[in-house]
Amino acid sequence: MSSRPLHPRLNEVTQRIIERSRPSRARYLQRLEAAAAKEPMRKGLACTNQAHAWAAAPENDKIMMREMRQPNIGIVSSYNDMLSAHQPLETFPAIIKAAVREAGATAQYAGGTPAMCDGVTQGQPGMELSLFSRDVIAMSTAVALSHNVFDAAVYLGVCDKIIPGLLIGALQFGHLPAVFVPAGPMTSGISNKDKAKVRQLFAEGKCGRDELLASEEGSYHGAGTCTFYGTANSNQMLMEVMGLHLPGAAFVNPNTPLRDALTAAAGRRAARITALGEEFIPVGKVVDEKAIVNGIVGLLATGGSTNHTIHLIAIAKAAGIEINWDDFHDLSEVTPLLARVYPNGSADVNHFHAAGGMGYLIRELVDSGHLHDDVLTVAGHGLRRYAQEPFLIDGHAEWRDAPAQSGDDSVLRPASSPFSADGGLRLLSGNVGRSVIKVSAVAPEHRVVEAPAIVFDDQDDMLEAFQRGELEKDFVAVLRFQGPRANGMPELHKLTPALGVLQDRGFKVALVTDGRMSGASGKVPSAIHMTPEVLSGGPLGKVRDGDVIRLDAELGVIEAKVAPVEWAKRDCATADMAKNGHGMGRELFASFRASATGAEEGAISLGLAH
Repeated sequence: MSSRPLHPRLNEVTQRIIERSRPSRARYLQRLEAAAAKEPMRKGLACTNQAHAWAAAPENDKIMMREMRQPNIGIVSSYNDMLSAHQPLETFPAIIKAAVREAGATAQYAGGTPAMCDGVTQGQPGMELSLFSRDVIAMSTAVALSHNVFDAAVYLGVCDKIIPGLLIGALQFGHLPAVFVPAGPMTSGISNKDKAKVRQLFAEGKCGRDELLASEEGSYHGAGTCTFYGTANSNQMLMEVMGLHLPGAAFVNPNTPLRDALTAAAGRRAARITALGEEFIPVGKVVDEKAIVNGIVGLLATGGSTNHTIHLIAIAKAAGIEINWDDFHDLSEVTPLLARVYPNGSADVNHFHAAGGMGYLIRELVDSGHLHDDVLTVAGHGLRRYAQEPFLIDGHAEWRDAPAQSGDDSVLRPASSPFSADGGLRLLSGNVGRSVIKVSAVAPEHRVVEAPAIVFDDQDDMLEAFQRGELEKDFVAVLRFQGPRANGMPELHKLTPALGVLQDRGFKVALVTDGRMSGASGKVPSAIHMTPEVLSGGPLGKVRDGDVIRLDAELGVIEAKVAPVEWAKRDCATADMAKNGHGMGRELFASFRASATGAEEGAISLGLAH
């Protein structure tokens, strides 16, 4: 089908982002152009610097590096062998180096970044380091590129804060081309529905720890990304719809010939798009206002992770682009929901990929006028290039058009027949602040909750109240002091099984917090990322036990039904009311917490914001 004109709302939001960002984007592009004019930068290094840079390289590589005529590609990786999503990355540098040499260039492993797993630290002290690890990853990426010996870079990473951190770091070197390379999802294990059922049974004391562990191991059973559609897989969708992957790279399983062929192709592509060739594609020009809008639309059309209402703001800021939650909300109203992947459905990402995957999704959204086609990508000009999928032909990746029809319309649908006319992400506002809520997995009958508040300062306090049987009633859990400055803004997914049990028992329950929920958050209505956070004087700190809270996801309202005169008299909760927290590394990250912006500003430390 031929493409429709751009949806008016898409054009409107894009234009206001361009206008809002004009001064900061101009400064960013000036910096990019100044750096690009010096390519290759290693020519300007002193001889001793150059000798250090290739002292350990193979002799043939040294010859090319001395001549300065062929590109030298940097590899930045978040490999570790404890995390399933990153373990496959161990072999990628060797594959990339070999492919780059075949293309007549060189490649060096530039450096590594940390990679922590929210799945391991969920509900644990280490989770308090999670959000700020994004800033550490960004800085680690910049350190890896600081030697000025590279003409492009290949970035290896997958999960939660890692891809945003890598991209923020890459954008500090926006004059360099950047190709992102994922590891791919693990093969499907037990169904996510069965896994969630066992978790709830354990929360109710109806099954033991051995049964719970067997269930979890049946789900998380091999190398690759977790197969539900949380932040990790939302990252991979995002890199593809923003044109930073090769087409169709997101959801090919690890340790397969096609995965390795795509990794090799990424290295070759990076070597072709440097300033030394005829097709120069710097990452700072790929990530422009239209690409950011495409990322938001992709997130909304797939029911992706709410964590990206923070990460995309930080990524955009790194490229001199200013976006906010109003942009998400306005785009959500007109973006059709085309995918149902757990927790927004029963399928996993392997089913989504088999049904047509990213190629089908992107073509549908481009053709319906919901994505900008007129963008620069690492594959060349035009997002329509991504309406293709890779196949293995004689050991190499080649591309064909994505399927014309969805292979399973319970998982993936055309834009003409979406699961929902909107994207399911909404902005809530009221006298307690501004927050976001993802309703794509929340049944319509649960989207409006009005009930008395029960105030908690720690997620463990709420779980203990659940175990004591004190929460067998309608209530809104108000969990405060969970923002970036308070304790690093940990995810609160540990609460989901208990709240799910209470909802299943017929109680009206909801969560309101200045913290985060996991990208896997689902059926319980949760007003999250409340801003300003309580530690910064946010009005959520005025809520007291027994106040009636109304959460109306249909009308976009979150408010405490307290008389205005009484509300005005109340003091906010103060820092001395907060529990000190117990996260390891709290002192080390104190400066991050002290300078962190709010959730709606990307929760980025001020050191990275300027």
